[in-house]
Amino acid sequence: MAEECRNHPEFPSVVDRYFTRWYKPDVKGKLSEDHCILQHSNRICVITLAECHPLLQTGKTIQNINYQISPNCSRLQNKVSGKSKRGAQFLTEFAPLCRILCSDGEEYTIYSCIRGRLLEVNERILENPELLQEKPSTEGYIAVVLPKFEESKTITDGLLSQKEYEEIVSRRTCAKSDDL
Repeated sequence: MAEECRNHPEFPSVVDRYFTRWYKPDVKGKLSEDHCILQHSNRICVITLAECHPLLQTGKTIQNINYQISPNCSRLQNKVSGKSKRGAQFLTEFAPLCRILCSDGEEYTIYSCIRGRLLEVNERILENPELLQEKPSTEGYIAVVLPKFEESKTITDGLLSQKEYEEIVSRRTCAKSDDL
């Protein structure tokens, strides 16, 4: 019986049950380079790719994922300790988290989209980049960020709800079909 419930499509996933989805469309003005922020009730935010991001469209093959942002800044060097998360890198909304290079030469920079402390980056996608495309909301996440407590209520200002995002995607789809 429990097995049937787990595989039944009417039951929400763990992500749908415990996280609120927020979206940042067209990050840095780049059309369809949308990011998704999964916000847990404990303030922790998981940064992922939104469903319409070009990396999740068919035909893209990831060649390399690089957390080295600049010569002096690697997200892999982020070392967090203790209850107050000492040592965590502080991120602004437009702080780059990683760069992803595709086999077709396209490069995508993934940004934080929110202010907070970088708790961890997903090192599993370095060895298995397919996770990013196959399971973007779970095993293929980019990073985990903890907003400041004082900012946790306003952290989603400037982000879209799932419904608002779906409306934008719908308008994009209509505009594309009008162009054809």
